[in-house]
Amino acid sequence: MTASHSVVIVGGGGAGLRAAISIAESDPTLSVAIVSKVYPMRSHTVSAEGGAAAVIAPDDSLDEHAYDTVSGSDWLCDQDAVEAFIREAPTELLRLEHWGCPWSRQPDGHIAVRAFGGMKNKRTWFAADKTGFHLLHTLFQTALSYSDIVRYDEWFASTLLVDDGRVRGVVAIELSTGRIETIIADAVIVCTGGCGRVFPFTTNATIKTGDGMALAFRAGAGLKDMEFVQYHPTGLPFTGILITEAARAEGGWLINKDGYRYLQDYDLGTPTPGPVLRSMELGPRDRLSQAFVHEQEKGRTIDTPDGPIVHLDLRHLGAELIDTKLPFVRELCASYQNIDPVHELVPVRPVVHYMMGGIHTDIHGATDVDGLYAAGEVACVSINGANRLGSNSLPELLVFGARAGRAAAEHAATARAGGSTAAIEAQGRDEQRRLERELSRHDGTGGARPDRIADIRTGMQKTMEAGAGIYRDAASLRTAVDEIREWKERYAHAVIDDHSRTFNTELIATLELSGMLDVAECIVGSALQREESRGAHQRTDFPDRDDDRYLAHSLIHRQPGGEARISYLPVTITRWPPGQRVYGR
Repeated sequence: MTASHSVVIVGGGGAGLRAAISIAESDPTLSVAIVSKVYPMRSHTVSAEGGAAAVIAPDDSLDEHAYDTVSGSDWLCDQDAVEAFIREAPTELLRLEHWGCPWSRQPDGHIAVRAFGGMKNKRTWFAADKTGFHLLHTLFQTALSYSDIVRYDEWFASTLLVDDGRVRGVVAIELSTGRIETIIADAVIVCTGGCGRVFPFTTNATIKTGDGMALAFRAGAGLKDMEFVQYHPTGLPFTGILITEAARAEGGWLINKDGYRYLQDYDLGTPTPGPVLRSMELGPRDRLSQAFVHEQEKGRTIDTPDGPIVHLDLRHLGAELIDTKLPFVRELCASYQNIDPVHELVPVRPVVHYMMGGIHTDIHGATDVDGLYAAGEVACVSINGANRLGSNSLPELLVFGARAGRAAAEHAATARAGGSTAAIEAQGRDEQRRLERELSRHDGTGGARPDRIADIRTGMQKTMEAGAGIYRDAASLRTAVDEIREWKERYAHAVIDDHSRTFNTELIATLELSGMLDVAECIVGSALQREESRGAHQRTDFPDRDDDRYLAHSLIHRQPGGEARISYLPVTITRWPPGQRVYGR
């Protein structure tokens, strides 16, 4: 079957909904479709807890937010993008206020802000510790008011359709029926989020499998800065569920097995000896995660069946503060660890949290493939560089979701109208035949039982953790490159047991794994080429930052034969030349 829309958005989370609203506001004559593999309110944006950064306090400034972001990125962000982001973030958050987002308030009624790691001033807006939940609700309810936004809920986009270097739509499969549809469009915006599930321990939901990155990569778009994978220092050890940075912003402590606040022993970028001990827990995420590894090497972490941990101590905050500002933290601890943070220590460990890298875009969300745009975590614009500061991601998806929507609307309105769609429809039929073959994967060898999809996925995740974790070196990365190549070969012969069409989750997992393997290969390949340590990319064999060689973005493209080629793009510097990362006053 074939459908047609002006713009197709792949992904129904915060960035996708904001893009859809932006298109509807820009040009009501355009038909907008959202293709999402989950119901939009189940998108991973809903799990964001801590808040959204934007300048609003009278003692703050746009320049200070911009500098904190640039410094936090270890100078790998593009400063023109940062300045646009910082300038537009307050407007976007105020717009959400007008749409009904229930921001927490000060006693005098003004918007409340809290401190967040790597930022000198309090500028993180929050709605208790359920900010993403309320933000996504607000966007979803606002999108419902636009009748021209059509939703394909629980559809999986399997490929982008490209003709003569121009994106012309997608092919998607409906989970409930197995129906495959070609959706023709004048522009496509990818808003599918990150790829944390490439690793075994992550705060990311099961759906965060890097689908959009793989779609764009296979369509000819470049992926940028894929070596930069952020670990969050406080995830629950078994599930990887996030304990928000807000817990430390409100005064929580990280302590080792001796009950010692070990962060005071490490360089977190605060002026020596540091203004106050509390600033230690609000150092940048990359350095806090690296400090954990050093504590582990010193034998000062606690061994558990789920790996080494330290403790987050919130007991001194008291029940009233926790119930007012951190109610979800208390709920998560009770549900998943059977503990009460009011009275007990919370076990935590670093877990993969966010991809600084993603689909290469300009400041309007445009990729290097005509008609293809991207926004949110799936994209790399880049405002995050080598390390994202906490609470910058929610305003990023708003600012650049809106920008990508406006740009895609303009492109769709001026794109060539009419013309033959025969080539696109033929591509759609080819993709349908491929999906039919995937559905019929079975063991026809008569010999040893082939690999299962779940086993390959687990093996790939272990490879990524061992080879491209918090610390890497040439040997571990080369091993990872070889092993990922082997996992890809085994994937080609893997089988599935479910050959039905109704809610075939094994088929979707198979399609997801194919993309995950491509994304994993891009991560380890890019990391092997960058012979320096910067932000979240730490090479033990190249421990220093090297601005002479690597003040540049890595850009990886897929070649016609399937091999990947890595090149480098200069970083855009407007006002802040590279310097030392320093936080605190």
